[in-house]
Amino acid sequence: MENLLRPLIVVGGSVVLTLVIGWATDFLLRKADERHHETPLWGLLRRGRIPYMLVLFAALLRGSYDEADLLESRADGVGRALTLILIGSAAWLVIRIAAAIVETSYSRYASARAHRDPARVRRVRTQVTLIMRVVSAIVGVVAAATMLLTFPAFKAAGASLLASAGILGIVAGVAAQSTLSNMFAGFQIAFGDMVRIGDTVVVDGEWGTVEEITLTFLTVHTWDERRITMPVSYFTSKPFENWSRGSPQMTGIVFWHVDHSAPVEAMRDKLRDILRECPAWDGRAYNLSVTDTTPSTMQVRALVTAKDADDIWTVRVTVREQMMGWLADEHPYALPRVNTADAVLPPSSNGNGHRSSPDGVPAQQRRYHGNHNSGRPER
Repeated sequence: MENLLRPLIVVGGSVVLTLVIGWATDFLLRKADERHHETPLWGLLRRGRIPYMLVLFAALLRGSYDEADLLESRADGVGRALTLILIGSAAWLVIRIAAAIVETSYSRYASARAHRDPARVRRVRTQVTLIMRVVSAIVGVVAAATMLLTFPAFKAAGASLLASAGILGIVAGVAAQSTLSNMFAGFQIAFGDMVRIGDTVVVDGEWGTVEEITLTFLTVHTWDERRITMPVSYFTSKPFENWSRGSPQMTGIVFWHVDHSAPVEAMRDKLRDILRECPAWDGRAYNLSVTDTTPSTMQVRALVTAKDADDIWTVRVTVREQMMGWLADEHPYALPRVNTADAVLPPSSNGNGHRSSPDGVPAQQRRYHGNHNSGRPER
């Protein structure tokens, strides 16, 4: 009977004590979050309640397991299992706490600078994301190595592993050359301010917004809802357009091909009226000029401005559409057309296309009269 009650008391007591401590801790964090709305730290720390309770349960059960002498026949296996759970849950808890602290620091920084320097906020966001991924990877590797060291076989093999570490490092470096280059490229992007999360970029002719940056790849969210995943080494080895670097303000161009008789001055006035009614125009500047001519048309270019890439697209399509509609309604003669007219012959040709002699008689007629006077029958 004692052999049955002792395990139940130990396991049940550990579970109850874990639930009580976990509930009390979560209650205190929730109250702190309600009192301090200026910081999200306490609410973020609540995300770690599951690994926190696992650490408590594994620690309580591991400590009471040795004292209660439970399952003596399988003591080593149960003890090692509890140790592995304790190490894994502790690593999980460390990652959650680090994420809460980093996210809180970023939130305070972003709220203070969001309106003054949005580009720098995106840069810090990119750096924070990559730093958290590095911290998670380091904690995971350390936890995995600690778990392996709990097995006697790995302890005995430790000396040989250290002796061959140099050779293994060289082999691993050659095998993972592309992966390592992408990892270093990720650090270069994060701390070199080349591209940031939220930047508008053009890569391989595709326009989109940087949605995610990891240590090895980068995701671009295109305007048509596609996701393009590219290795981060691409952005350190090939040219690309970053429309958000520095100031996000942009200048856009709209072209029209119109007839030579198009009212250019009236088009300038109409462009001003269109922009005044367009909310996406930032009011900085506009211009309309004739930039080129062809035998049948002339090219008119309008310059417009906006605060970012999204608004400049809206301004351009609005100006293009409304200007063409206005020309079609008010000045249809200004639209491109194909002109046709009777061909003007050179002075040395008559209306029938035959060349004339100096005395005005067609050459064909002169030949005819010559043949008639020579006595040949008239045809």
